[in-house]
Amino acid sequence: MGGSTRRRPGGGGAPAAGAVAAGTSGEWVAPEGSWASSAARRRNMQAIRSRDTTPERALRSLVHAAGLRYRVAAKPLPGMRRTADLLFRPTRVAVFIDGCFWHGCPEHFVAPRTNPDYWNEKISRNVQRDRDTDARLAAEGWLVLRFWEHQPAASCAAEVVAAVQERRQAPGRAGRAQSAATAASSRS
Repeated sequence: MGGSTRRRPGGGGAPAAGAVAAGTSGEWVAPEGSWASSAARRRNMQAIRSRDTTPERALRSLVHAAGLRYRVAAKPLPGMRRTADLLFRPTRVAVFIDGCFWHGCPEHFVAPRTNPDYWNEKISRNVQRDRDTDARLAAEGWLVLRFWEHQPAASCAAEVVAAVQERRQAPGRAGRAQSAATAASSRS
């Protein structure tokens, strides 16, 4: 396999400055501002994908096979610093696939025993941000669909396809299409 290799920011490469303690002890010291409890934990956390996860790819494949086209990892609103996993701009449908750990799944979330205060606060902020995102998008007329990573891709895809098709058939959209067709036929 040839070609260039793309790296995620902060992933791989040389260790960060200050990652190894100077001196003879050889103990690992976290870089300034890092929350990692060990070098292994830091590497593990840096390797976690923020997009193109297995559940996302499975859902995208099924939705694409159903004939729908969409944007991937796109911002639904200008100036919004959050991205939807799948975005259907014409019908204003935003799809998010939430990880059980990162978004506090009521069925599967297990709080870490290491550094629990940090993680509880972090997950709470993620959940709050999800609610804020939902409210901001709903206020702008978007339909927000959220799925957990453990939900079957086929049932999620069926829900996405039904929602997009329903919104395509909505009276406001059909009215615009009908008035355009009427205008075109009246010119003939």
